[in-house]
Amino acid sequence: QVQLVESGGGLAQAGGSLRLSCAASARTFSNSGMGWFRQAPGKEREFVAAIRWFDGNTYYTDSVKGRFTISRGNAKNTVYLQMDSLKPEDTAVYYCAAKVYGGTFYYTPSYDYWGQGTQVTVSS
Repeated sequence: QVQLVESGGGLAQAGGSLRLSCAASARTFSNSGMGWFRQAPGKEREFVAAIRWFDGNTYYTDSVKGRFTISRGNAKNTVYLQMDSLKPEDTAVYYCAAKVYGGTFYYTPSYDYWGQGTQVTVSS
């Protein structure tokens, strides 16, 4: 059973920064990429960013372009989300996800494994 463990959430002021980390538990876990999603109270889970392993190509939702950066660690099953210039509307629970098979990186059902989520709160 693959487990994804997120860390790094917390409270930040508007304009500040946070860095999220996600690590998969299984060393032999093979996946095509990993991504970050978020869900604010009363809203649907939405795509934030993703990275494809074989070429490092990255994908972002428009609202975070230029502010958030997704990257991978030396270990294939580790991914980070650097969040800069945070806004109150970035407040949400952030989820790490891993995609094993095909499908678009932007689409929630494309992902096979999910973390438990970490809270990010941005105060104005």
